Amino acid sequence: MVLKAFFPTCCASADSGLLVGRWVPEQSSAVVLAVVHFPFIPIQVKELLAQVQQASQVGVTVLGTWCHRRQEPEESLGHFLEGLGAIFSHKPWFQLCRERGSKSWSCKATHWQGPASPAASGEDQVMLIFYDQRKVLLSQLHPPTALPNRQAGDTTASAGGLAAVFDTVARSEALFQSDRFDEGPVRLSHWQSEGMEASILVELAKWAAGPVCLFLACLLSLISAASACRVFKLWPLSFIWSKLSTCEQLRHRLEQLTLIFSTQKAESPAQLMRKANMLVSVLLDVALGLMLLSWLHRKDLIGQLADALIPVADHVAEELQHLLQWLMGAPAGLKMNRALDQVLGRFFLYHIHLWISYIHLMSPFIERILWHVGLSACLGLTVALSILSDIIALLTFHIYCFYVYGARLYCLKIHGLSSLWRLFRGKKWNVLRQRVDSCSYDLDQLFIGTLLFTILVFLLPTTALYYLVFTLLRLLVVAVQGLIHLLVDLINSLPLYSLGLRLCRPYRLAAGVKFRVLEHETGRPLRLLMQVSGWPEGRSQMLRQPGPVWFSRECPESHLRRLQGAE
Repeated sequence: MVLKAFFPTCCASADSGLLVGRWVPEQSSAVVLAVVHFPFIPIQVKELLAQVQQASQVGVTVLGTWCHRRQEPEESLGHFLEGLGAIFSHKPWFQLCRERGSKSWSCKATHWQGPASPAASGEDQVMLIFYDQRKVLLSQLHPPTALPNRQAGDTTASAGGLAAVFDTVARSEALFQSDRFDEGPVRLSHWQSEGMEASILVELAKWAAGPVCLFLACLLSLISAASACRVFKLWPLSFIWSKLSTCEQLRHRLEQLTLIFSTQKAESPAQLMRKANMLVSVLLDVALGLMLLSWLHRKDLIGQLADALIPVADHVAEELQHLLQWLMGAPAGLKMNRALDQVLGRFFLYHIHLWISYIHLMSPFIERILWHVGLSACLGLTVALSILSDIIALLTFHIYCFYVYGARLYCLKIHGLSSLWRLFRGKKWNVLRQRVDSCSYDLDQLFIGTLLFTILVFLLPTTALYYLVFTLLRLLVVAVQGLIHLLVDLINSLPLYSLGLRLCRPYRLAAGVKFRVLEHETGRPLRLLMQVSGWPEGRSQMLRQPGPVWFSRECPESHLRRLQGAE
């Protein structure tokens, strides 16, 4: 039988000692987690493994011995390593050895029947698979720790295939808490044996995160309760809140902060990644807002914008008046109905006059309004952009009114023409049954219908032209607001944290693994390197579901059949 031994690359240069890990009988695999160095007392090693097993619910045990021959081997060390199998009884017993000054390895698995009958012992072939313990732990390819079919003491539940390896490493963090600087009775080698990966600032942030999150969560809950008051649900306020982009963005920002500063722990890696993306997005938004605020106040751009707003508004009004005067004449050589053309033109010119009067009336307060808008950038660039979108909507309110008037008038003409056209065909619309039925009309009704149909047909080009022009103006305003909303949505939803991990630590967003052959010689164990592959890798297999393992191109097909046969 072919056994698989997963060995961490960080222990390849460790001193001789014991192999500590977990045996997975369903997969005939041994997952090595650490190496216990000499000298040690067996009872202390067993106590340490019992503590780790109680804390992680992983069946950690001594799997065998590790011999690193840096100097000339002594017979006493070899006999001592062989005798450890009687103290730490485990079947099979792995004996892994690295030759001095070479890259050759030797590995064998022995089934000890007892010290009195060594002839009855048998050996199995061993396939040695190296893995990066740090990347395997941080890749989060292991199943979630809370599974519905997993009991508290079950160490082999629902973690089949290579997922058992990732699950074992992920749940054995208690074994990685000690390093070689500790004054404990047992010295270990693992991925953190040279010192815990930590920072003073990170530890202080973790220590202060609890009280700060609790205070901010309470404050945000009060704000949410105040915003949910019935006063804000009355008709005028509810209508305004639903139309303003600023209110929508503030509501979205409140939901983001509530999720970020929630005191509940993330239940899954996906939820943790979502909170991290949201936190980085909010921080970037606030940083961009502060940069915009400093830029506006440094060069006094707010005063310049306030001084230039009135001339720009006058210029826009003048251009609209020229456009209406062009429509009131013979636009593009079209023959318009002069009476209706004059009525519509004067009606819209009067609205432009009202809008200009409104702008000049607000001119003393424009600079103060723009100053408060710039100050709102402290809440984030998205809030400032949302306020800018609302200001554009208010400044172009007359164009919206023109569009609504033209659309309503055009719709009335179309509905009137469709009804009169049914009259010519002897049809009518049945309101009760919501269908077109036959109907007989007398001579007077047909005569009146013919007159009305003729009038509406000759008035339709004038109405359609005004509707087309004001629709194009409205589309221009909507396009500008759409670009602003697109930028706001991009800042709110861009997964910056995930992109940073993909550039700096791609194994944190791993999709599977691939194997590379390191050594394949006759008489020596097959050595493979298990590499964590990221999302862009084409040939990768998700480890959450059992299935075949993908190899790199240089791996021959015989190795693939050998590994699948071992599984």
